[in-house]
Amino acid sequence: MSTDTKGYLDMDLLRFTTAGSVDDGKSTLIGRLLYDCKSIFEDQWEAVEQSSKQRGDENVNLALLTDGLRSEREQGITIDVAYRYFATPKRKFIIADTPGHIQYTRNMVTGASTANLAIILIDARNGVIEQTCRHSFIASLLQIQHIVVCVNKMDLVDWSEDQFNKVVSQYKEFASRLDVPHIDFIPISALLGDNVVDRSENMDWYKGSPLLYTLENVYIGNEHNHVDARFPVQWVIRPHSDEYHDFRGYAGRVAGGVFKQGDAVTVLPSGFQSKIKRVHDINGDLEEAFAPMSVALTLEDEIDISRGNMIVKQNNPPESSQQIEAMLVWFSSQSDLEERGRYTIRHTTNEVKCLMKEMKYKVDINTLHKVENDRKVKLNDIARVSLQTSAPIHFDRYRRNRVTGSFVLVDEQTNNTVAAGMIIS
Repeated sequence: MSTDTKGYLDMDLLRFTTAGSVDDGKSTLIGRLLYDCKSIFEDQWEAVEQSSKQRGDENVNLALLTDGLRSEREQGITIDVAYRYFATPKRKFIIADTPGHIQYTRNMVTGASTANLAIILIDARNGVIEQTCRHSFIASLLQIQHIVVCVNKMDLVDWSEDQFNKVVSQYKEFASRLDVPHIDFIPISALLGDNVVDRSENMDWYKGSPLLYTLENVYIGNEHNHVDARFPVQWVIRPHSDEYHDFRGYAGRVAGGVFKQGDAVTVLPSGFQSKIKRVHDINGDLEEAFAPMSVALTLEDEIDISRGNMIVKQNNPPESSQQIEAMLVWFSSQSDLEERGRYTIRHTTNEVKCLMKEMKYKVDINTLHKVENDRKVKLNDIARVSLQTSAPIHFDRYRRNRVTGSFVLVDEQTNNTVAAGMIIS
């Protein structure tokens, strides 16, 4: 069976996140998408109708389709990241509905970390506000290549083209300082469904595509790095049976590049070299494997390989160092970042101890200015830091590869994840 028919190609699946300020209508928009795409079960719809009546809502509250926690329903806000799945004949989708409140910025980072596209909602009445800037900067920091700015609640500004253009102008002025190659602007009403799935009759001045058409057709084929071959070993397969007593396979997920039978490879950190004997998955042998496929490799030579090692092409190794600089998003509410503090760094399938050498500066998310005189990094802060690891890690810069360029920090005392990092150098 060819790899093209196995559903591995990312063209089949779009992961996107929604972000925006409180009450901008993120959950309502997702509810509208699910409802208009007929991705709601009858019992779900009945439960939402009942909850809407209990709350005293005039219409069925579509936001309740995604606000799953009881505390979220009672307060009418999104607290945690809610993942929803739906499909159209053209594409499958995974939505991460992220919170708008400033105190849940870390949740937004978590939901957006694997996204191909970010939908930024802006209330047409309020225009670009602090949270718009915050979420757009995080999307840029996470190297999300596509942003769709949905100017929502157009029904509350009488479907005004002038108001839409004013918001677009505000956003473009801020976005000129961001690293996002592709931005679309769509005027919508999530509550009424205008320009969400179907084109709006109330805004005939808008000549672009509705949101669903944009999501179905955005090109994300270049999201993965198919140049630098990277295979972090997750598991060594040694079946204890007579039939396979000589078998030794290395299972994992391809983080970059393409691996084929006969490729000359190097195993890091040992530096031993070999050639790929077979590439296979649960269905049998494959001609090739590429990101983000999960496969097993077997090599021609018996080499001591364990979890945390990385198999790469001989002529194209990653960077290896014990000194790294990174942008860090602080997740912990119990502890602040400590200079000279000791943490565990989890990078791909590898885990090593590290020392926080220096906090260089924080970023003011609203102005994008460096803050060098405030040395305290606490919950939801973003900072540039320098780390020293106890053993070399093998990485690419985050801009080049989101998988091999990212990591999390774990507090050694509590075993809590305290930060997520993107490697700069």
